[in-house]
Amino acid sequence: MAGPAFRAAAVRVRVPASSANLGPGFDAFGLAVGLYDDVVVRVADSGLHVDIAGEGAATLPRDERHLLVRSLRTAFDALGGQPRGLEIVCANRIPHGRGLGSSSAAICAGIMAARAVTIGGDAKLDDAALLELATEIEGHPDNVAACLLGGFTLAWTDSGAARAIRMDPADSLVPVVFVPATPVLTEAARGLLPRTVPHVDASVNAGRAALLVEALTRRPELLMPATEDRLHQDYRTPAMPESLALVARLRADGVPAVISGAGPTVLALTEDHAADKVVRLAGEGWAAARLDFDAAGASVLPLAPQDVSE
Repeated sequence: MAGPAFRAAAVRVRVPASSANLGPGFDAFGLAVGLYDDVVVRVADSGLHVDIAGEGAATLPRDERHLLVRSLRTAFDALGGQPRGLEIVCANRIPHGRGLGSSSAAICAGIMAARAVTIGGDAKLDDAALLELATEIEGHPDNVAACLLGGFTLAWTDSGAARAIRMDPADSLVPVVFVPATPVLTEAARGLLPRTVPHVDASVNAGRAALLVEALTRRPELLMPATEDRLHQDYRTPAMPESLALVARLRADGVPAVISGAGPTVLALTEDHAADKVVRLAGEGWAAARLDFDAAGASVLPLAPQDVSE
């Protein structure tokens, strides 16, 4: 049986950063924010060439170990076969190891690019299958759902299959991120979580997670109670004490703040008119930035002139 046919032209994929959990929505909620990685993939005659600029340029592997390459390979297998060779250019802007979904971005970029460069790829690997494949690679759907779909997402698994719905954050809201200089491994942060939690804490989180859907989409004035968490943030204090201290300070000032994903980045959700003031609240040691929400999710874009090799 013949394998798939591939496009001769390169494809460019843009993927957003994502913040998972958002306080009480542990392993379920995700939010796409306007910080992007761009990847250009071209099918070559042979071999594998990977060029990386920006985040991770000095540390990421440039061979089959790269998560983006592994995701491309997995997607190509699902599409029916591997190309002869690959040329890949990565422009990375999402910080690594900071709880902003850099691994999910690499996964989603890889599978999106594989589909885009394969003739008939959309029919062989539809959007639902993309989410399934990304979840299979990542291990959980919260970040990949936000990265693929954009906006505010609620993800879950049903009989082992990944599912997600997308909602739009309220127009008046602005995400502000506080990124520390030192990363924290997701595995280390997750390893601090207990196997069981008190029933009262689980009950509070269930109510707060339900409230967060309303607060984030329609009633931002409810974000302070809606972002309360008892399942994971405090347990992770030994891995990121400065981050939890910043969350506490911001919340004491009336700013809805949470740990972004597994941390150590802190995410604040604030009204547009107050965002610039909130950016200045962290003090030294933090790279604070006012961002936009991303509404598009992972996208195939036209090649920019600088993306086309001579």
